[in-house]
Amino acid sequence: MNAVTHAGRTITYRQTGEGDRPVLYVHGAGGDHRLWVEQYAPGRVAPAVALDLTGHGDSDDADLTPGADALDAYARDVLAVARETGARTLVGNSMGGAVALWTVLEHGFEPDALVLCGTGARLAVGEALLDAFDSDLDAALDTLAGPDLLFHDADGDMRARTMAAFRETGQSVTARDFRTCDAFDVRDRLDEIDVPALALTGEHDGMTPPSFTDALGSGLPDCETAVLDDCAHLSMLERPTAWNERVRAFLGEARGRASGS
Repeated sequence: MNAVTHAGRTITYRQTGEGDRPVLYVHGAGGDHRLWVEQYAPGRVAPAVALDLTGHGDSDDADLTPGADALDAYARDVLAVARETGARTLVGNSMGGAVALWTVLEHGFEPDALVLCGTGARLAVGEALLDAFDSDLDAALDTLAGPDLLFHDADGDMRARTMAAFRETGQSVTARDFRTCDAFDVRDRLDEIDVPALALTGEHDGMTPPSFTDALGSGLPDCETAVLDDCAHLSMLERPTAWNERVRAFLGEARGRASGS
């Protein structure tokens, strides 16, 4: 793992592959860089950088208030890693998509392209689930492990590894993340983001359903959409071959446009 220090805290990231302007992957609520293992593994969508946001993985935590304060801190993590690695493309899943949008809207980052996976311009969370994260992490994670939320038809090993990663993040940070998601709403600002974008999710995603993807496609000035078969919220893990092929094709086209070719 590599690391960069900013704002008095150390942020860790995994970098794979060689080349200029790697893709920077931003995980969702309660996760860490390992949720992108099918993308940063050799021969997948590389070169790649996958970071651990503040309080996740091996990154230092900070005293953050859920909502704009946490979003701002996470966006600054992204900016620090992007500066260190030269990354010019942001890929975000769920809360990571919100962080990517916030990085562009509030911090003036101008990526070559955006990939928004299983996310939306508004990420409301039910009060019962928010309360569960505040009081009983295992119960909250049991809810997420239910049918057509995180996964549609993943094998037991994938489910176990994913839930273990959430437990490692812990209750306080995961609860902060989900309350940050609940506060996020940039529906009236999407027209400010004039970069090539791809919004995609799984057809069975019960957390950020395909209607969220369609709304991004309608609201962003230059946005393609895709819905992948036989998967749910973590489509990049559940259907990695189809996900990687679709994203590689988009990035090839978007980068060609950015370079004027």
